[in-house]
Amino acid sequence: MKDFAGWASRSGVPSVAPAPSPERSAAARSESPARGAAAFRWSWKLVTILGIDVYVHGTFLLLIAFVAFSDVVAGRDVAAIVRGILLILAVFTTVVLHEFGHALTARRFGVRTRDITLLPIGGVARLENMPEQPRQQLLVALAGPAVNVAIALLLFCVVGMLGGRVGLESLREPDGPFLTQLMWINLSLAGFNLLPGYPMDGGRVLRAILAMRMAPERATQTAARVGQAVAAILGVVGLFVNPFLLVIAVFVWLGAQAEHSVSTMKAALAGLSVRDGMITDFKTVSPTDPLTRAVELTRTGFQQDFPVMDGARPVGILTHGDVLRGLAEQSADREVQQAMRRELETASPSEALEGVLTRMRQRECAVAIVVEDDRVVGLLTVANVGELLALEAAGRRTGAAASV
Repeated sequence: MKDFAGWASRSGVPSVAPAPSPERSAAARSESPARGAAAFRWSWKLVTILGIDVYVHGTFLLLIAFVAFSDVVAGRDVAAIVRGILLILAVFTTVVLHEFGHALTARRFGVRTRDITLLPIGGVARLENMPEQPRQQLLVALAGPAVNVAIALLLFCVVGMLGGRVGLESLREPDGPFLTQLMWINLSLAGFNLLPGYPMDGGRVLRAILAMRMAPERATQTAARVGQAVAAILGVVGLFVNPFLLVIAVFVWLGAQAEHSVSTMKAALAGLSVRDGMITDFKTVSPTDPLTRAVELTRTGFQQDFPVMDGARPVGILTHGDVLRGLAEQSADREVQQAMRRELETASPSEALEGVLTRMRQRECAVAIVVEDDRVVGLLTVANVGELLALEAAGRRTGAAASV
């Protein structure tokens, strides 16, 4: 391995503890994944540790194949090829431990981790949300790199007791000491993740520190801008040093942009209630209606998600995605109750809109039924809230232009 960037091009770097996934945009449709599903498609469950499912993405196997192919092209023998693969597996084992550092620290503050997924560029721990207090956020962000530092210190002691070399030059040797290389890689991972490239660990550390001194939304937006600046620097460096850094730069840039959007949305939602964002002119279907009934209602209007009512009692929700899947997998005359979702998310018109959207995201639900005095009075969808915010933003821009 020539250097850390060279190693990174073969092994990837771990992601940081992610914040909650942003609510979907106005263009997004109202289908939500099954609860407890893996964060990424084409992922396979490896094991469950301490109640957290660990998945591996299918593209991770491509990384293993690429490493083996590169060693074959370089003319290395079978032993060297096996050693390279074992080093990759060892590194990604430490990546999993890194993510468990985030997950277990978050658990101490009452935050659940849905799952951890291994990708070619590293690991992703899906936390339901981040702790509210900046100090707790700081500890969660630092926990991952701290695990890498602890592993490096442990390996340093082991290599020292075995009388091995611990110099940095071993990292540049293709057949350098295995444990020494793993030690330096862990130190490199800790240092790299602490770059202030929000939403990387270092960016989250910066955001937590800023949140101790300013409003959370402003702290997020400032950290996101710094993150995009770091992404731009990584991109420039990648042009001259290693193209893999360009990939990392893109992920950091998009991640910072998403975090900025979520923060802006939270600020826009402040003070709004469910009543402000719900749909009051909506149609319903019954459990015994054919799926074609929902198709007809969609064609004649703009509604795509339907409360399923048994008389005056809601018994399910039929989303646009459910209709499409039902038509594809079953005949068109099948009943709604065979395709609907029976798990309902309900809300009161007086509840804070931001709080309900957060609850919907945590439960991976894109549609909520609004109930008042045991009556269904509205429908709340992520897409409709997005449209509401877009209209309000356009109104503010128009008002600002008119006042000039």
